[in-house]
Amino acid sequence: MPYPPVDPVPIKDYLTPLEPTILSMARMTRRAALKAMAGSGAMVILPRLGLCQTVADCPWQITVKQFLQGLSRADGGYGWVNKEASHLTSTFAVIGCYRVLREIPPSREKLVEFVRTHHPSGLKKLEQPHRAFDYQQIQSLLWLGEDAASFRDIVRSWTSPIAYLKQYEQHGYPVFSQEVAAFKCWALLGLPLEDLARDHIVYLDSRRRQNGSFNNTPTADGGDGHVMNTWWGLLALQTLGRIAEKKEQTIEWLQACQLANGAYTWQPKPEFAGNDAVAYTWAAVMALRLLGSFPAKREACVAYLLSLANADGGFGDRPGWQSNPMATRFALEALQALEALAPAEELMNRTPLKPRRRVTLPPELKVFSIQIEAHGKGSPAEAVELARSLRIHLWGAKNAKPEWLARAQSIAAVEKVSVEFFVSNEEYGTWVNVPGLGTYSHVSDLVAPAGKDAGSSPAHQGTVSWPEFRQRRLTQLHQIDGRLIWQFGENEELARLFLDDSLDRRGYAAISTFHFGNPDFTNSEPFLESYRGQIPFIALQDAHGDEPWWFAEMTTGFRTVFLGAEPTWEAWLKALEHNWVVAIRRDAQSGFQTWMHAGSREVMDFVSQHKSDWQWWDNPSVQRPLVSIVVVKPEDEFEAGRPNQGVTIRVRCAWENTTQGRPKKPLAELLSLTLDGSQVTPRLVAPPSSGGGAHTDFYHAFHLANPATGSHTVEATVRLLATDSIASRTVSFRT
Repeated sequence: MPYPPVDPVPIKDYLTPLEPTILSMARMTRRAALKAMAGSGAMVILPRLGLCQTVADCPWQITVKQFLQGLSRADGGYGWVNKEASHLTSTFAVIGCYRVLREIPPSREKLVEFVRTHHPSGLKKLEQPHRAFDYQQIQSLLWLGEDAASFRDIVRSWTSPIAYLKQYEQHGYPVFSQEVAAFKCWALLGLPLEDLARDHIVYLDSRRRQNGSFNNTPTADGGDGHVMNTWWGLLALQTLGRIAEKKEQTIEWLQACQLANGAYTWQPKPEFAGNDAVAYTWAAVMALRLLGSFPAKREACVAYLLSLANADGGFGDRPGWQSNPMATRFALEALQALEALAPAEELMNRTPLKPRRRVTLPPELKVFSIQIEAHGKGSPAEAVELARSLRIHLWGAKNAKPEWLARAQSIAAVEKVSVEFFVSNEEYGTWVNVPGLGTYSHVSDLVAPAGKDAGSSPAHQGTVSWPEFRQRRLTQLHQIDGRLIWQFGENEELARLFLDDSLDRRGYAAISTFHFGNPDFTNSEPFLESYRGQIPFIALQDAHGDEPWWFAEMTTGFRTVFLGAEPTWEAWLKALEHNWVVAIRRDAQSGFQTWMHAGSREVMDFVSQHKSDWQWWDNPSVQRPLVSIVVVKPEDEFEAGRPNQGVTIRVRCAWENTTQGRPKKPLAELLSLTLDGSQVTPRLVAPPSSGGGAHTDFYHAFHLANPATGSHTVEATVRLLATDSIASRTVSFRT
């Protein structure tokens, strides 16, 4: 029997329905609190919520709260599962969960301070504003009963949508979910509607389709809507008092997004990635409720949401996935909107939930290191030296010539350094279009064994669709055991499609976290946390600059480790398949704290227990080299300082480096250079940058025009500037 429609929920009641009542309840007896809630009309706003007679009568809610409190961190915020750092988005999600449970989170004052002071841009200034983070701060404060007036000037300054950087989206189309945050914040702060910039309204109207849905690109560009963007668009219309526009068409479109299992996908009958997800189901349910309707298959939708519940008290994004606070908030709010929390309580209390499946690791596993998109140009000799000193077993050479790869591997063989060089390319100039969402770059980062044909790159070949990209790029890549890496993308709705499709049909095999230009992509793109445990998290060097020596600070500061029986390409692929992969960072960007991303607690623990195999600090067996000596001959085409005849002894000392691979500040200085026991005087080569500032290179060179035939020994002695300690390196060569 179909459910009758419900009245549309006023936006003020959706956004802040219970805060004053909850705050007053905090110091009341339970009987007085129930009386106050009844008097406030809260039961009318949120019908059928169902309150237990005592806390002991609500074991499911107790378990949910235990899960939430397990995410609390010392700084007052909340983090993600198996991750020490707190984050605004996870904190916002936890506060939202407590709101559904009609409770104020513990340590309210400390939590309020965290929300006010922990915008994600505090870790690193974002390339452009993320207005959704401001919304999370404002909404969290209001849910906690706090004044958010201090944000009014920020929100008033949003006079127009922000064009997205064209190197990432070909047309510069703003990210819809970020831009409509202006409407949400405007309503939350009670700002005069007449002051809302006309540009925002024009932008909003240009993104609505004839069927009532919304999406990222202008309607004139074609393409259907997206269920999450439709929810954001409807909230904006509610702010404007225009929620009734295209009401019936929008309800019909939303209901057509429902799948047979009761869940929702992102649009009706999508061309790809037509899977279910709690985010899509939440967006559809909330949008329908805002329009005074329910899902056509309401009971099935409730059953789907309950199937996401895990024994730890949280909910996952899809059945069987790990719990996370964002998915938990989505599930609870959707159940609330479906008026199903009371039935859910009853069902959950009598339905045993399976605990998280533990990961069993074979006994023969060891920890090995891999660098993805490390240098593939400059000195192959210094790349080998860095691999030896830092114990890097697999070195992904970014956009390297085949000859560079061959030369580096040859040097490693001669020097008996156990490192395998492989292809690790970023295919600049590749553009993938998804109708309705836009045309995006930074979608084609790949890894593959050296010496194999990975197929033709789509770079600079015009725009392709995602199905075309899969056919043209991934088919041949997988045939040679290559894999695709997700680098970054701030359009959540688009990124979810690519990653979801990858789970179903082998697309992206790993997700980038630590990066040369971003301390952690999960900080600026927290939705990536949904895929923890499903797609491995890796560190992406994305090497910049001409020489691996001048990128050594990055090469040292973060890396990827994997579990395997041997440090081989085959073992790496197996580790990706089983999610035996951990990304690790410890450098100035992390405040010299150890940050780690892993798919499971078991893998994290294994890596931590074997840290002597990879740890590069407080570990004499794994250290960044302080000095490099390379004997350069006329045939060494990739080496700087290559002579026309004879040999040149080139010495580079360790420096702090810029993110663009330039020497910035010396860490060591050359004290002496000896050749066959006799001190020699090298000349300094330090070409300045064309724009001033950092040098483009900095080394000492000693040239032998006619070296004597036979064996020779070179020794460089350096002083470490921070400690005045002395170190030396000796190299032998033959002429």
